[in-house]
Amino acid sequence: MTRNVSVLFVCMGNICRSPTAEGVFRHLVEQEGLSHRITIDSAGTHAYHVGEPPDRRAQATAKSRGVDLSQQRARKVVAEDFRQFQYILAMDENNLLALRDSCPADGTSVPRLFLEFAPHLENQEVPDPYYGGSQGFDLVFELVEAAAVGLLADIRKEHL
Repeated sequence: MTRNVSVLFVCMGNICRSPTAEGVFRHLVEQEGLSHRITIDSAGTHAYHVGEPPDRRAQATAKSRGVDLSQQRARKVVAEDFRQFQYILAMDENNLLALRDSCPADGTSVPRLFLEFAPHLENQEVPDPYYGGSQGFDLVFELVEAAAVGLLADIRKEHL
């Protein structure tokens, strides 16, 4: 199997959790020399922040750990995403339900929870850190980092 793989990370506004997941996973994929094989993006189920960069706290947390989110801009999930991306990964149950509700009849991807790829964690959802302090962004980074490793292992096993 030598086809390319595409991954879309999704949260509500696409400024905290999903851009962090995109950045962490992109960093991991680059370290493994697989950037030419894996397409990575993120989006939100709502259009609250379209065109905006990731939250400054998400950027600061990521930057302190060697991951740059500064070039990302928020966008809303569109119908084409369900045909284009093989992996559509929601950060929590609410966004998973929103994705399932908006999936077009000809969509080929089945949205899943991102933390399914980190079954060793107690958390099943990546909590929204937006209204909290910086420790919430640290937790998001740690959860996303663990799931990113599991996701890459799954992609290697199933597609590469």
